[in-house]
Amino acid sequence: MAEIKTIGILTSGGDAPGMNAAIRAVTRSAIFNGLKVKGIYRGYKGLITDEIVDFRTQNVSNIIQMGGTILKTARCKEFTTPEGRQLAYEVMRRHEIDALVVIGGDGSLTGARIFANEFNFPIVGLPGTIDNDLFGTDSTIGYDTALNTIMECVDKIRDTATSHERLFFIEVMGRDAGFLALNGAIASGAEAAIIPEISTQVDQLAELIENGFRKSKNSSIVLVAESPVTGGAMALAERVKNEYPSYDVRVSILGHLQRGGSPTAYDRILASRMGAAAIDAIMDDQRNVMIGVRNDEIVYVPFTRAIKEEKHVNPRLLDTLRRLSI
Repeated sequence: MAEIKTIGILTSGGDAPGMNAAIRAVTRSAIFNGLKVKGIYRGYKGLITDEIVDFRTQNVSNIIQMGGTILKTARCKEFTTPEGRQLAYEVMRRHEIDALVVIGGDGSLTGARIFANEFNFPIVGLPGTIDNDLFGTDSTIGYDTALNTIMECVDKIRDTATSHERLFFIEVMGRDAGFLALNGAIASGAEAAIIPEISTQVDQLAELIENGFRKSKNSSIVLVAESPVTGGAMALAERVKNEYPSYDVRVSILGHLQRGGSPTAYDRILASRMGAAAIDAIMDDQRNVMIGVRNDEIVYVPFTRAIKEEKHVNPRLLDTLRRLSI
């Protein structure tokens, strides 16, 4: 295999707090190891439109505390076509980039895997998504920060829910995964979490109302994952109005609030460790792997497993929530 002298780095898909810490770690670890670094702006789109600049140590100074991504991110239709990927490859060769570090979620790593296979090109992925839905890592970059944001928002909503004796449905992100809703519910002392993983097995709303909302409580908060499977908070509120009209229902959709903000210490450390490990992997001739952390140890997860295998919520957590919300 040809010697690697220059690496490219990009962020793709939805932004996540901690991405900047990862960019910083990748850049500085690469420079420490004698490699050149090129920052690619706007994800895969920037590869095609040639938005590529030399990155030095000072490019990543004072960014560890910032949310979002200094490299920007964009969805890119062209990259889903063979012609678009060919173009991206030619631009990369022109810049003499020998390996790529991609920071992003499920879709971003899927794109990386296809590209790596088509051009036999070394790519290492970092799991940057608040949803925590990538297999092979206990936590993804941004998840802990999003969880803390949800907790703070729910704490504030609880003040008003209690004052008015209302039932609040709070919708959180996680299209296919209930990690934010479930752990957010435990952290904020919510009564329940309605998540896509179990919606198909039980009517969660009926179970909730029939089991619970006892009159001894003057307010109730339920976290809902924004999934087509759960129907989202609005649809559930509509059902309550129709089926259980005695409840005064309100909906709060946290939306993009959850993505923003300065990353927590945990996310900064996680992103820093993963960024450094990405360079170790490249120096070690590893390719087509995502860096993960399991039981606090760095692991290398093949792209195919990270993307295709399902990461399950821990059923014990559901049980914990159920027991603590009586």
